[in-house]
Amino acid sequence: MLGLSALSIGIPASFAPETFYTDYPFYTALVKLLPPYNEHLITDIGGLYLGFGVMFIWAMIKPSRQLVLPLCWAWIAAQALHFAFHIGHLTGFTTTEAVSQQIGLGLYLLVALVPIVMLRRA
Repeated sequence: MLGLSALSIGIPASFAPETFYTDYPFYTALVKLLPPYNEHLITDIGGLYLGFGVMFIWAMIKPSRQLVLPLCWAWIAAQALHFAFHIGHLTGFTTTEAVSQQIGLGLYLLVALVPIVMLRRA
């Protein structure tokens, strides 16, 4: 799940940064509410998410504790900072947009905790 969600950000941000800026997520233009547009920054972030996507898919195909744990903790570190930024930058968002965005970002954190908890019990 995290691999596909990372790729759903990484692919458009890397290969269509302006479209990512104007339409993401799902043609709602929430990224555009945090101007200004910066192609370099968006393509760099796209590459980061592509890298995470590749690693999550790799971990799904060849799971190992040595790969899954640091990968999930790295994802949580990146997403916690991302989540915190968005909490403080909701100007221009409707209440529905703000709430749905924060729920989605929170889910990214929670989903990464599942393998960590599962591996602690194993």
